[in-house]
Amino acid sequence: MRVLVVSHGHPTMSLGGAEIASYNLHKGLQAAEGIDTHYLARVGAPTPRHAGTALMSLRQRGGELLYYAEEYDHFLLSNRNTEEIERDFVRVLRDLKPDVVHFHHFIGLGLECLFAVRDTLPDALIVVTFHEYLSICHHHGQMVKTGAFKLCYRASPTDCNACFPEISPGRFLARETFIKGMLNLADHFVSPSQFLADRYQDWGLAPERFSVIENGIDVAETAPPRPLPDKTSRRSRFAYFGQLTPYKGADVLIDAVTRIPDSVWGEDAILLVYGGNLDRQPEAYKKKFAELVESAGRRVRFCGAFQNHEMPNLMRSVDWVVMPSIWWENSPIVIQEAFFHGRPILSSNIGGMAEKIVDEVNGLHFRSSSPEDLVDCMTRALSEPDLWSRLRSGITPPLNHVQCAAQHIQLYQRLIEQRGMPMPASRTATPMIA
Repeated sequence: MRVLVVSHGHPTMSLGGAEIASYNLHKGLQAAEGIDTHYLARVGAPTPRHAGTALMSLRQRGGELLYYAEEYDHFLLSNRNTEEIERDFVRVLRDLKPDVVHFHHFIGLGLECLFAVRDTLPDALIVVTFHEYLSICHHHGQMVKTGAFKLCYRASPTDCNACFPEISPGRFLARETFIKGMLNLADHFVSPSQFLADRYQDWGLAPERFSVIENGIDVAETAPPRPLPDKTSRRSRFAYFGQLTPYKGADVLIDAVTRIPDSVWGEDAILLVYGGNLDRQPEAYKKKFAELVESAGRRVRFCGAFQNHEMPNLMRSVDWVVMPSIWWENSPIVIQEAFFHGRPILSSNIGGMAEKIVDEVNGLHFRSSSPEDLVDCMTRALSEPDLWSRLRSGITPPLNHVQCAAQHIQLYQRLIEQRGMPMPASRTATPMIA
């Protein structure tokens, strides 16, 4: 069976959860017997493109290609440069002749790539993995109301127009119709969380075309628990891992830290903040963030942005991971990494976070956007002697990339059988794209 995994970015150039998830699937498929896997990732500015073709390699590993795409319509999730799709993307399809084309995203690439697969390879299986609500929500796929940061529970042309008054309900209806039409070219959808799958089904995609498969992680080394100086020492080191955007709620977390009484916080407690991109945020948020940091003083230590491969080492100095996101989230890779290293999580009580982190089992929930409720959670973490050990014992190890790929292979085989097609033979030869 030959599989082409398509991503909106290569993790060596764009380090996001979806990019890592897609690449881990590719690596897991490589480890499976009888599977010939290839990886195509979108690239754009500031990387310069090759003249005359959208296809690039930039010395990536064998079986990996880059596809340059910049003419992207963010409203329709569409690629205006259909000429290059018909020439260069289709060239890849015709040369590889994959049995399965698995899109792990289409941002930047455009939904027209799904049409290109269906038109070029009518018998190929098309699978789409969703990572957020971008197809449903024009507000960066967050399903959070513009302006007030209130959670959105339902998308419709009228509701979306209320968030974007300059865009008419008719245009939102046209957007929904176009996106659903393109998505329905796919044979099946994969969601890493049941919550996200339910949202897409409520939006109108058929429930029988969904499977829930958690993304797999590829981490070789487990960080041991942080050594404590003596038996009276506490599990008092908290960490935040993620982008410093309004949606991730780092401001809620720092606000909570400033409210914890000195008698509870003590001299040993600290919050380590690993994150970047604060400079790209709105001025009002940057101002609010700076004021909170000043109030927190020595309680907060900023450690800067991090790379995924650093996580095992960073986790060595961490007891608790905090996820204060104020949007629904889906299945953040931080959850899997924290659980892989045996760190309980304090998380907002919404979306995929509340699904993955079970309150009082492997972590604690607090009310989303409530620093007061988070204060109570962190106070418990600092005050209850056996809480950390009890929650750590409730953690189930997450899927690794090989296990994840095995579940996907079973899905591919089942879908091919249901279509009444002959099962693809084992393939190991790698055709060249000259």
